[in-house]
Amino acid sequence: MALVTTAEVCDANPQLVLSGELRALQPIFQIYGRRQVFSGPIVTLKVFEDNVLVREFLEEKGNGRVLVVDGGGSLRCAILGGNPVVQAQNNGWAGIIVNGCIRDVDEINGCDIGVRALASHPMKANKKGMGEKHVPINIAGTRISDGEWLYADTDGILISRTELSV
Repeated sequence: MALVTTAEVCDANPQLVLSGELRALQPIFQIYGRRQVFSGPIVTLKVFEDNVLVREFLEEKGNGRVLVVDGGGSLRCAILGGNPVVQAQNNGWAGIIVNGCIRDVDEINGCDIGVRALASHPMKANKKGMGEKHVPINIAGTRISDGEWLYADTDGILISRTELSV
């Protein structure tokens, strides 16, 4: 999203907001990473206190996509750390949204990628490989499906059923 803010997108598209085609996530996420503004097609993942599938996704080429992880809102451990974020940056991911915790905040803040998470936590996640890929998830009051589009800036995060022409 070039110079158009999420607020301007909402103001310019009241019909999309009203129809549910354009949704705003509840403002529960902290901002991490050097890229505060990012957007891209969504890839969904549902895990709980396990980061094996998160790492596997971020090892793939991102091609400007955004990984949206429903970590169940757990505040008991981090499901994303510095090494996978560096890999995501190098593999061309636009951003990562985590409904859960991250760690290695200083390392993540040095990366040219957008990261949003509930909080930071020093404990690492389990490594059992449990979770579901490409499934509809519900986070921050919004249902999100694989293939939808995400737009994030310092005002918030928007989900759109289709790519917006802004």
